[in-house]
Amino acid sequence: MAMRRTAAVMVAALTLLAAWGGVGSATAVTPATPATPATTQKAAETCGVLASGASAAAEKAVAAACEQIGVWYTWGGGHGQQPGPTYGQVDPSDPDSAHDPERLGFDCSGLVRYAYARAVGGDPLSGNAYHQFNSPQVNQRFTAAQGTGPLLPGDLLAWGSGGSIHHIAIYLGAGKMVEARESGTRITVSDVRLGGDYAGAVRIAPAAAPGTFSTWGTDVWTHKEPSTSSPRVHRFPGPTMVRVECQKHAEPVTAEGYTNDAWSYLPEYEAWITNIYLKGPAWLDGVRTCP
Repeated sequence: MAMRRTAAVMVAALTLLAAWGGVGSATAVTPATPATPATTQKAAETCGVLASGASAAAEKAVAAACEQIGVWYTWGGGHGQQPGPTYGQVDPSDPDSAHDPERLGFDCSGLVRYAYARAVGGDPLSGNAYHQFNSPQVNQRFTAAQGTGPLLPGDLLAWGSGGSIHHIAIYLGAGKMVEARESGTRITVSDVRLGGDYAGAVRIAPAAAPGTFSTWGTDVWTHKEPSTSSPRVHRFPGPTMVRVECQKHAEPVTAEGYTNDAWSYLPEYEAWITNIYLKGPAWLDGVRTCP
């Protein structure tokens, strides 16, 4: 790709990629053919927490990113109003992005944003790759010279130079990472690339966002409406940090030895959950009543 760009286009490319967290020409790859179910399953089997020592939040972020294996990279994807896949945009500097507006997926920072939103609730890592690498949620930094030795699963690896960051990925352990790399490819597991303009890594320790609570129990379902008879939306296999926007009195529910008619709305899931499965009082402190 670099051989096809003029000097003027390269300047534009660097500016745009810095804004969206895409990959520069130094790390360009040959566009992949569409993934088949077999290749996606094989890649998914290699994606996960590959070392011990990570925080529970970091492990959840890894799991959330790995669930997206096989999803398209799309330039600007994942930067909608809420974390999650979106249709992309055309990068004027990259012919391979011509179909990105037709592809639902993530760019590199969109994937990181989604993974940590799923892990801890709220939206702790909104913004592009530069913002994430310099986020106030960072509590530890590692230089490029340190390599992968001190890293733990969930750490964010970054590439860039001169203070600019153009790409970011999530470390899995064992020298592997999960990334949304470039237009024409899909989210995949890669070997960590320590050469070139590798800038180092950061460890995230997100603070609990206001209105954030933990679910409890196993296999807990949310619903489209505050009623157990409404369609199911999302299943929490175990305790999960979620953000509650508001709560209201609705259908009484009896479960786990409790009866409660309070339901909470989870904006990231666009769904309702009975307050029985949220840690806290029956009517949550500090949460407004839904209009």
